[in-house]
Amino acid sequence: MPLKRTLKLRCPICKKEVKSTDAEFPFCSDRCRTIDLGKWASGKYVISSPVADATEAIADSNPDDPDGGS
Repeated sequence: MPLKRTLKLRCPICKKEVKSTDAEFPFCSDRCRTIDLGKWASGKYVISSPVADATEAIADSNPDDPDGGS
């Protein structure tokens, strides 16, 4: 019977060691989970949009020109 693998990571809020089998994983406690949720809700965490290539932006702005304006 294979052994169950346990990951040891650090809580993203307080940096305490956390095992993947812990109930609050990836956080060490409900307090840290709530702090993280508060950061998302307040806008402190942001998912950035992908950076567009400048030549693609020019080609997209002028779709009638097949070679991109060159």
